Amino acid sequence: MAFTAADVKTLREMTSVGMMDCKKALVETDGDMDKAVEWLREKGLAKAAKKAGRIAAEGMSYALTENGVGALVEVNCETDFCAKSDLFVAFVKDIAKAVAENDPADVDALMNSKYPGSELTVSETMPEKVMSIGENLQIRRFVRFAENTSVGYVHAGGKIGVLVNLAVEGGIDATEIGKNIAMQIAALNPRFWDKSQVTEDVLAEEKKIALALMDTDPKMANKPAQVKEKIVMGKMNKFYEENCLMQMEFVRGDIFQGSVEKYVADAGKKLGGSVKFVDAVRYQTGEGIEKKQEDFAAEVAAQMNMGK
Repeated sequence: MAFTAADVKTLREMTSVGMMDCKKALVETDGDMDKAVEWLREKGLAKAAKKAGRIAAEGMSYALTENGVGALVEVNCETDFCAKSDLFVAFVKDIAKAVAENDPADVDALMNSKYPGSELTVSETMPEKVMSIGENLQIRRFVRFAENTSVGYVHAGGKIGVLVNLAVEGGIDATEIGKNIAMQIAALNPRFWDKSQVTEDVLAEEKKIALALMDTDPKMANKPAQVKEKIVMGKMNKFYEENCLMQMEFVRGDIFQGSVEKYVADAGKKLGGSVKFVDAVRYQTGEGIEKKQEDFAAEVAAQMNMGK
């Protein structure tokens, strides 16, 4: 599998490893990006791969809670300029409201739902919105929580949207707790919510990498296999703390010292009730959508050739 300079750059952005090492990793793995990341980790050059490197489309992710129902949507447009416009932002908020009010099963059902404040459906309203906003619009995805207590958080004007769902007892207001959890999810993007969700194949892969790293350390390489195994098992707690939301250190150390799980329990108790984390969804606007990369030099050259 061949690779390009852009692939080397992407691998560098994902792992924060130097260009030459990234190039070597791609050579060694025949251009396979996932295997290159693993190769770098086994060499001790990359602690973990960031979920980055994909080109983001424009648009906005937005979360709201209305009448006890939480909704999170992602709506895409063509340019960042449009994404910041008042007309587009208002449209996205209306779509979130439509999700909360109509409980659609999927995007197709949402398109056939009533548009807020109108007798028209979302689908019937779209052409007028495209004309007034001036760009092609795409409702990409949404999630809706009707049970428990939902708290939404929107980061950086809609670059990231998070909706947290909590089980709350005792008649307490858990909004601040939910917002703090959502902010941590937005900032750190955990792979799992709890260590109970970590699959056996993920654990096996982490153990493999930890053993490979020990083999590169002269002090560890000659230790008996059973000793290495015990050390690796001890490292799994560190893995949980770095990848699982509930086991992570709560980032707002100014209000609580300890894990997120302990923060949730402690904060609920201090309010005179109880709070438990149930679920959450995090949307990063444009993740996984490939935007067309324009080669302006080639375009100009082509136009010049056409004129001859």
